[in-house]
Amino acid sequence: MTTSQKNLRTCNKGHKYYKSSDCPTCPICEQERKPANGFLSLLSAPARRALENNGISSLQELSKCSEKEILQLHGMGPASLPKLRTALKENGLSFRN
Repeated sequence: MTTSQKNLRTCNKGHKYYKSSDCPTCPICEQERKPANGFLSLLSAPARRALENNGISSLQELSKCSEKEILQLHGMGPASLPKLRTALKENGLSFRN
């Protein structure tokens, strides 16, 4: 098995980090912008960005979507669904059928 070579990169804010993929996202910037609370704080950065990039920033907006629609978003994986279901249920909401 071959391993990818990691390249040193610098983001627009001056953070230096190593990455082997073409993904332009700075992990330091991502950690800084992670919410401290709320349902988005429970998700991984790719899953959080998938929702944010599709205008979903509240549980009310999330409840207008079906699970199938959420899973089709780039960056959203099945491991995020239980967290989202729980957050919706705790607030008396659910995914659209």
